[in-house]
Amino acid sequence: MPEPSNPTDAAAATDFAPGVAYGGPIIDAHHHVWDLDENLYPWLMPSGNVPHRYGDYSAIKKNYLASDYLRDISDVGVTSSVYMEAEWDPTDALGEVRYIAGVAKETGVPGAMAAQAWLDADDVESTLEALSEFDIVRSVRHKPGGPATRADAVAGNQTLMSNPTWRRGYELLGRFGLHFELQTPWWNLPEACALADTYPATTLIINHSGVLLDREPETIRAWSEAMAQAAVCPNVFVKASGLCVEGKPWTVDLNRDIVLSIIELFGAERVMFGSNFPVDGMFTTYRELVDGYTQITRGLSASEKRDFFFGTAQKLYAPIA
Repeated sequence: MPEPSNPTDAAAATDFAPGVAYGGPIIDAHHHVWDLDENLYPWLMPSGNVPHRYGDYSAIKKNYLASDYLRDISDVGVTSSVYMEAEWDPTDALGEVRYIAGVAKETGVPGAMAAQAWLDADDVESTLEALSEFDIVRSVRHKPGGPATRADAVAGNQTLMSNPTWRRGYELLGRFGLHFELQTPWWNLPEACALADTYPATTLIINHSGVLLDREPETIRAWSEAMAQAAVCPNVFVKASGLCVEGKPWTVDLNRDIVLSIIELFGAERVMFGSNFPVDGMFTTYRELVDGYTQITRGLSASEKRDFFFGTAQKLYAPIA
């Protein structure tokens, strides 16, 4: 992967004042690679058809290898990246980690990863212990399911985040020094806040900006309130990623206010850029995505831009060079 001899020094030495687009090193805090010829991802098989917030995702049911990712990031300033588990064969808890560790050794991609772990499984302790022994693993993800609409959440339905067995698994993350990657719609964030309060030593990272499905004024108002509540918890971070809307292209106008609102609520030191490629590649190119984020963040201070594009992810994931 292309990178300066010392990306931290390069970022610190670059003075991108307000009004100037960021041009320093970037860590992509959320992406995938997959080889569908060799490995099993049930949702990406020809017969796989799970509900997806982006609608028809058949366009990504094809190989996306490290070489494809390296092609996409060429000449945009990405110096390292974080792989996100891609719902690998659930019967093979460690297979994905072994595969990605091998890919990283061969290609330099990724520099760190979030692994799959079922926190309510009987063997969760041994699984987390095994994951923690891989140099590349920094965190785990287990989508908690639950209310599929805001009305369901208001009615009192809950996710696995409130399940005692699941929470016992979550508690073990601190023992093994692992973060938690939370992918859930924004209306479930009150449960996430309770979780973060109960386990303050565990870093909780909200994936995909709180899964914002549309840009209707009422949706934005309620999403903002939920994100503001989460921002009160100092151990909660956010990935500004996954901001596509079904049926619409990714644009600066669509996402400027959303990204800046997240940064205002959490501070740039708790927010990081993530591409969500190849999934978000259904809506935009990698170059267009990076250009869009640099345009959105032009008005931030130099230190805020460095945190957003580089520093926050470096702090949380310490990607292997």
